[in-house]
Amino acid sequence: MEFFDLLIQLLTNTKETLEVIMQEYKTWTYLILFLIIFAETGFVVTPFLPGDSMLFAVGALVAGDGTGLNIWFMLLILIAAAILGNSVNYQLGKYFGIKVFKENNKILKLKYYHQSHEYFEKHGAKAIIFSRFLPIIRTIAPFVAGAARMSFGKFTYYNVIGGIAWISSLLFAGYLLGKIPFVEKNFEILVLIIAVGTFVPVIYGALKSIFSKKKVEEIIEEEIKQD
Repeated sequence: MEFFDLLIQLLTNTKETLEVIMQEYKTWTYLILFLIIFAETGFVVTPFLPGDSMLFAVGALVAGDGTGLNIWFMLLILIAAAILGNSVNYQLGKYFGIKVFKENNKILKLKYYHQSHEYFEKHGAKAIIFSRFLPIIRTIAPFVAGAARMSFGKFTYYNVIGGIAWISSLLFAGYLLGKIPFVEKNFEILVLIIAVGTFVPVIYGALKSIFSKKKVEEIIEEEIKQD
């Protein structure tokens, strides 16, 4: 099974694909899942990789018989992947971030860098922890934190807290609920709900930002007309 085909299958057919991985690759499953979580959190260009729904499904499958996988070892492996991924993403943002912000750049203006720096100084803890539960944002947040020169010690502290909270909550939610008959019977629906539900705040935030921007532009135009 090609790696990219595997990712597509994980996004579209989560449970069955994970079952195939666990059956075919046995203990190598730990490494495969480590790489997926690491890549999703470690590279700003891979926010499309499966996260929340996959963690829930992994927990549910490990709870069943026959996988030969240990939930506690899986927990440690995936927490390590999440923490290391965010750390790499932070370092990439720190190295490349300021270089892509230019004074005369119409999109990546230098002032955006300074605004990001100020934001993470004030709200960094909240942003790093809660971004873990938001697809796309959890991939971008550590990069911006690095670009904004947020203290690495402070970032690491909240990175560890967020990584532990994200992995353990979803993994054990699947592990504890996966054996319930209702959950087993409606597993794909629940995975879909988790996937859609985690995207709702992202979509809401994007729409709010768009409409807020339009409102500001309308106010500015009105003031110009009055002048």
